[in-house]
Amino acid sequence: MTFGYFSHNGHIRPASEATVPLASIEYSYGFGVYETIRVSDGEVRFLTEHCARLQASADAIRLEHSFTPDDIAQYITDLVTANEVEICNIKVLLIGGKTAADASLYIVCLAPFFVPRKLYKTGCHCTTYEYERMYPHAKTLNMLPSYLAYRDALVSGGYDALLINRRGEVTEGTRSNFFTLSAKNIFSPPASDILPGVTRDHVLKLARELGFDVTHQPIPLKTIPSYEAAFITSTSAKILPIHSVNDTVLPDPPEALKNLMRAFNQTY
Repeated sequence: MTFGYFSHNGHIRPASEATVPLASIEYSYGFGVYETIRVSDGEVRFLTEHCARLQASADAIRLEHSFTPDDIAQYITDLVTANEVEICNIKVLLIGGKTAADASLYIVCLAPFFVPRKLYKTGCHCTTYEYERMYPHAKTLNMLPSYLAYRDALVSGGYDALLINRRGEVTEGTRSNFFTLSAKNIFSPPASDILPGVTRDHVLKLARELGFDVTHQPIPLKTIPSYEAAFITSTSAKILPIHSVNDTVLPDPPEALKNLMRAFNQTY
């Protein structure tokens, strides 16, 4: 799947004109933030929330720029229209500069990532990796440790790596949010320790509407076997059950989790 156009600072350009700013020290040092957004049936999902989080990430690392969330939302919509796309992922890259006027905004369409369907029934395998992100609330380009953790997970046959803090607690995946479940009680790591995902927020909102109790608390890695289930959420995966963490095998997804998954798929 290829796309003919990308967006640079709000201007639609042919993909053949895309360049990498190698002379930019800000680019080389990863002084930037990003978002990944899902497009399905020609609709950009959770657009307002993603643009707001991009701004929050920029604020967290003091990246000054001249693009408003409304501007960015319009640029994304324009690019989807130009590429005549029905399904894809949108990558939004905001690279800082020496001044706000020097910041650059890149928006590209990427081929969507599809989770193997069988994993929604069987659950996925996750490994663990000891790492605490420096700015947990910001979706920054400083992704090397997360990339290494994710790469190790793939080599081990896993879907993602769960990050473990210095207290031995699971915080989040390298590209997902983490939860445990018992009966109709959902547990999520404290928001202060993680990047609160847009999909995560919608899952928790829907869960409350369905009668689940939601508790935000630390989840030590050693306590995972005491829960009925664990799952992750992300833009691409939506809600994905976890079958195993390292050598610990979890029970099959309970009916409560299946009901939440069905409701989320029907709603979003």
